[in-house]
Amino acid sequence: MLCLAFKLSFFFLLCSLFLPASGAALTAKTPATPVVRWDEGSPGCTFSRSADGRYQYGMWSDNVGVILAVDSQELEKVRRRHELFFSVALTVRYRGASALDVNPGTITLEFVKHFKVVQTSLDPDGFSQKVQNDADEFDHQIAREVQKHPEEKETKQATMRSFQKDAAELLEFLSKNTLKTAHLDSGNREAVGWVLFSTESKWISGWKKQEEFVLRVPLDGKVFEFPFKLPPKQGELLLRQRE
Repeated sequence: MLCLAFKLSFFFLLCSLFLPASGAALTAKTPATPVVRWDEGSPGCTFSRSADGRYQYGMWSDNVGVILAVDSQELEKVRRRHELFFSVALTVRYRGASALDVNPGTITLEFVKHFKVVQTSLDPDGFSQKVQNDADEFDHQIAREVQKHPEEKETKQATMRSFQKDAAELLEFLSKNTLKTAHLDSGNREAVGWVLFSTESKWISGWKKQEEFVLRVPLDGKVFEFPFKLPPKQGELLLRQRE
């Protein structure tokens, strides 16, 4: 018994010596990634309204520049789309002597007024497959409805053609206009394209008159952070100039 008691005492002594150090190691935080935040009026930060109806936010940090462009009518467009997504246009510029990798898959968008939900950017290839699958399913659905109600054939097929046209245009857009993974250097200074975020979430619904977002773009060991509102001023209406 005495031997057992001694062993237990020795065990607890070892625990008291080593557990605090182990606990400290487990709770130690990984150094946070530096954040470069857009702020109107700060050095390197710009804001403008373009003739094509976009709000543009620009920011430079060291050798990296990022321009965020948002359609002033984006909220209205989201409501009308068959596929639910929010889109922004990004331009990344590099003026350094080394290189910079751009990975759209790491970009996120926070929907501030919708429980601060954060959505990662949609993969263009995966999203394209979803668009095609949805278009095929809609086609089959219309065929079934026409079979049940042949008198509605003309109306149903017109709806189907409109849906298929929208799907084809979206597929072409995803193929040609989305931001691609890029390696920027002295021979390739710029990457341009659209980044899309899904709004299919139970937490994202009922758009407010003025929405707030935070776009985060990891680049060059930092996070370029763009807080923006749509519209920037309550009730503002930005119209496109006619060509």
